[in-house]
Amino acid sequence: MLTPLEEQLLGVMMIFIMLGMGSSLTFKDFLIAMKKPHAIGVGMLCQYGLMPLTAFLLAMALGLGPAHTVGLVLMGCMPGGTTSNIFVYFSKGRLSLSILMTVCSTLMALVMVPVTLELYGRGIEGEWAIPPDQIIKVLFVLLVPTLIGMALRKWNANVGAVLELMGGVIGVVVIFFLIGTWVPRNWDLLMATVPAIYVVSIGLGLIGFTLGYFLARGLRLNSVRSRTISMETGIQNGPMAIFIVVLAFSGDPRQQEVLLIPILYSLFIVMTSTVITFWYRRITRREELARDNAKIGSVRKKD
Repeated sequence: MLTPLEEQLLGVMMIFIMLGMGSSLTFKDFLIAMKKPHAIGVGMLCQYGLMPLTAFLLAMALGLGPAHTVGLVLMGCMPGGTTSNIFVYFSKGRLSLSILMTVCSTLMALVMVPVTLELYGRGIEGEWAIPPDQIIKVLFVLLVPTLIGMALRKWNANVGAVLELMGGVIGVVVIFFLIGTWVPRNWDLLMATVPAIYVVSIGLGLIGFTLGYFLARGLRLNSVRSRTISMETGIQNGPMAIFIVVLAFSGDPRQQEVLLIPILYSLFIVMTSTVITFWYRRITRREELARDNAKIGSVRKKD
């Protein structure tokens, strides 16, 4: 499904993506977040509570096979990615919150992904336990460039800014790279794939957008923060999921089946995120206009 060249390029690209993500933050940002942890806590609840559960329930409801269920649950418990930061920026969300949520969920992934996979793996038929040490090794490898990026940002803000931009751009390039190389080569497979696989690959992100927004609103976060959490919840780190499957299932004949949903999710999330971004951007503009009109009205009353 992925050629050796694509696997090698994916690994190199993931290192640059994580380096860029780390460069988007300073250690001081974590101290600021700890003073107002509400939004971060809601985001983590969505990331490692609602999304894995949603993935598992979708798999059970649509009767997916064990391999596809593993791929979907893995996709559901992935942390956010730099792609979400780009879409939050264009949707006029709270970019600082988005970046902080992405990094926090990535750091937590070292513990939460193995634990979540172990929990839901018990409900999947067959021998599907992914060795926790394999997941930890992969995540540790990815966290190293994240911490290096943070250190570089502290050393030189300009270098950090360049790496941050590079990481975000490469995140999008990875997805378009997959579209451009993988889709034509696997066209027959896509045509033979049952509708349920497409439903869950698209539906996981859409449900994530919805649950993230309404949970945040239900916990009294303002609309801008709620839309930011919505984007962070719906947009999982697809390239990371693909990278984990490639390494953790190396030599396993089931690897190709497990890979299918993470790849399809990565392809479709760009399309759905673009639609949501335009929608959220329009709502934000309307809210800004309403605030401006309210200020003008209050000034006129004083006059």
